[in-house]
Amino acid sequence: MEITLVHSSCRNLHFRHPPLHYEPSTPSHNSLTFSKSLLRHPKLSISKKSVNCSNPPFQSSLSRCSLNDEFAGVESDFELSKSLAVKTKAMEISPELKGTSVFLVGMDNTMKADIGKVLADALRYYYFDSNGLVEQLAGGDSTYKSLIEEDENGFRESETEVLKQLSSMGRLVVCTGAGAVHSSTNLAFLRHGLSIWIDVPLFMIGKEVLDAALSVSSSSEVLDELTGLYERMKDGYATADAKISLQKVATEMGYDDMESVSVEDMAFEVIICFTIS
Repeated sequence: MEITLVHSSCRNLHFRHPPLHYEPSTPSHNSLTFSKSLLRHPKLSISKKSVNCSNPPFQSSLSRCSLNDEFAGVESDFELSKSLAVKTKAMEISPELKGTSVFLVGMDNTMKADIGKVLADALRYYYFDSNGLVEQLAGGDSTYKSLIEEDENGFRESETEVLKQLSSMGRLVVCTGAGAVHSSTNLAFLRHGLSIWIDVPLFMIGKEVLDAALSVSSSSEVLDELTGLYERMKDGYATADAKISLQKVATEMGYDDMESVSVEDMAFEVIICFTIS
């Protein structure tokens, strides 16, 4: 049995699981296709492991600036201006990417997922959430949760199969699950594109979990659980091509509160990391 990701440009993509149809979000123009040839790009050099993109090693023909620099003095419609800045910068670097896929790694949180969607829209890429695909492979949310709790090996095998298929295509932004970096096999698949570690403080993720009623545990128990997962996965996250730290971005942009950092702020930092050696 198999499942098929349904899109006009990837009809032959199959998984060895029960039948399923999945519709990716669609870019704003129709000329994009998934093609292995798009993966044969010049070697992309994003500074060595987990260096924050704001540091000096990220020198290229692209100017280094923050969104605050880009729109200094602009007060009205500031959020719209941020969105425009992200799209403008994406258009500048898009030819250099040559269709290279982008994989976002790190702990699960809405910031990481939203960054992926903003990047996909700005780059005219397709967006996938690997956890969402694994959930559909499992047959739905309840079965997915049971799979995680009762058959972790089966869950990891499904996750690896998803990454294998996605890594064979280009022009994707993939938001990976928190445990996607657990094996050398998965890490090898991520090397087919650019991997970016989205580093969000654990206390913010814990608050998100509690606010969304995703756990009946106390705040301290949730934080302990997140910390344990982070400690197991952090070495894998550190193999990413670049690291975008929400805390660092907040400091550099002069925010007093880390929650003031927007999705566009983070997406802009991701985009300006891309450079060709």
